[in-house]
Amino acid sequence: MFEEDTPRPAKVDLERLSVDELKARIEALKADIEACEAEIARKEAHKSAADSIFKS
Repeated sequence: MFEEDTPRPAKVDLERLSVDELKARIEALKADIEACEAEIARKEAHKSAADSIFKS
């Protein structure tokens, strides 16, 4: 649905990164995943609340 609208990030050549850079990248990706999971939970709660209103 939205995949076509969302630009894909350029692939990073991991071989060029140092161990410290790779560790930092992992931490940044984990933070992004946590933010995505929080947004999913927020949207699911919103949808659930809306569904309960309209299921009368």
